[in-house]
Amino acid sequence: MAELFKNTSQTKKGKSMKKLLLFILFSTSVFSQKTVMSFDSKVLGESREITIGLPLSLEKNPEKKYPILILLDGDYLFDPFYSALKYGAHWDEMPETIIVGISQKKNNDRYNDCKYDDEDGIPSEKGAQFFEFIGAELIPYIEQKYPAAPFRIIAGHDTTAGFLNFFLYKDNPIFNSYISLGTELAPYMDGRIPERLSKIKKPVFYYHSNGGGDLKEIQIALKNLDSKIKQLTNPLLNYKFDDFAGASHFSLVLHSIPNALYHVFDSYKPISSAEYNEKIAVLSSGYVDYLDNKYDVLYKNLGVKIPVRLNDFKAIETAILKNKYYSDLDKLAEVASKHYPKSMLGDYELGLMYEKMEDFKKAAKRYQTASQLEEVGDLTKNMMMEKYEDMTIKIPKK
Repeated sequence: MAELFKNTSQTKKGKSMKKLLLFILFSTSVFSQKTVMSFDSKVLGESREITIGLPLSLEKNPEKKYPILILLDGDYLFDPFYSALKYGAHWDEMPETIIVGISQKKNNDRYNDCKYDDEDGIPSEKGAQFFEFIGAELIPYIEQKYPAAPFRIIAGHDTTAGFLNFFLYKDNPIFNSYISLGTELAPYMDGRIPERLSKIKKPVFYYHSNGGGDLKEIQIALKNLDSKIKQLTNPLLNYKFDDFAGASHFSLVLHSIPNALYHVFDSYKPISSAEYNEKIAVLSSGYVDYLDNKYDVLYKNLGVKIPVRLNDFKAIETAILKNKYYSDLDKLAEVASKHYPKSMLGDYELGLMYEKMEDFKKAAKRYQTASQLEEVGDLTKNMMMEKYEDMTIKIPKK
C-alpha cells in the first residue's frame, strides 16, 4: 500500500432536519464572506471554479488560525456545510472554519475527477491529476493565503465520497478528518480503508453515512465497511457511522452534515451541563487538571488554540466549591493569569480561595488588587470592592 500513487505528491445530535432549517435561515445573513473564483491549475491544465467561505472573525483576529474543510461536489455541498458551520460557531460549539468548495458540475467533471483503474483500484488518468491538484496545488494555495490551523477535513457525496478515501492510502495522509456521505466504494476499498485506519499514527476522524432508501448494493457495502471498522482497536481513530432508515440517497446528506461536524468537533465544545454532572462534579480531586486536559485534547485533535472559556472556568470553580477542594483554586488562578493576564480573574480566584480557607486578611488583599484590574465576564470592580469590604470586617481584631 505504501507504493500506491508513486507519481503523486503527498502533500449528536439528533433532529437533523430541524437543525437544517435553522442552518438555512441563519446562513442568509452571513454570506458576505463567500467568494467564488477561478483557480488556474497547472496539474489539471485548466481553470476550476472554487468557492471560499472565510470566518467572519478573520480580519479582527489576524493571529487566529482556522481548520480547513475541502468540499468535493462544492457546487451543491457548499451551502449546507457553510450554514451548519456558521450556526455551530455562533453558539461556540464548532470552531470557525475556512471552507473551500470545488465545483464539479461541468462536463461530467465529478466522474472524470474521480476516475480510477478497475484493476488496482487507485486513481488513474484525470483522477490521478485531480488527486494531485488537491494535495499539491489547492491546499498549499489556501494555507499560504489564509491563517490555517494544522487540521484539514475533506468531504464528499457518493462518487466523490469514495474518491476522498484515496487520501487515506498514503503513509502520512494530508487530511485529519474524512466525511463520506452515501459512499460509492472503489474496488478493494472495503478492505483498504480499515487497513489504513488500523495503522494511522495520528488522531484521525472518520465519518460515513447510509440512507435506508439508497440502492441495496450501496447499503450492503457500507454496512460491511462499518462492521470491519468497528473491529479496529486503534485509539487514535475517532469513528462514527450513521444509518438513516428513512433517508434517500440525497436526503441523507442533510441528515448527515450536522452529525458529521459535531462528531469531528466534539472536543471543541464548551463544558455542558451533562459533562459537568457526569464527569466533573463527581471528581474528588483534579478539577483544574481536567480543565487543562480538555484544552490539551482540543489542540491535539484539532490544532486549534483558544483561551479557556469563562463559562468553563465557572464550571470548574463551581465543582471546587461544591466539593470543598479549595486548594485547586490556586491552580485555577494560574490558568486564569495565563489566559487572561490583564484581567482580575486570577486575583479573584485567589481571593476566593483565601476567603473559603478563612484567611480574610489575604483574601481582602487579593480582592483589593483585583479591583484595580480589568473587568471580565460578570466580575466587576464594584463587586471586588464589596468583597474587599466584606473581608476587612471579618479580619480578627488584635
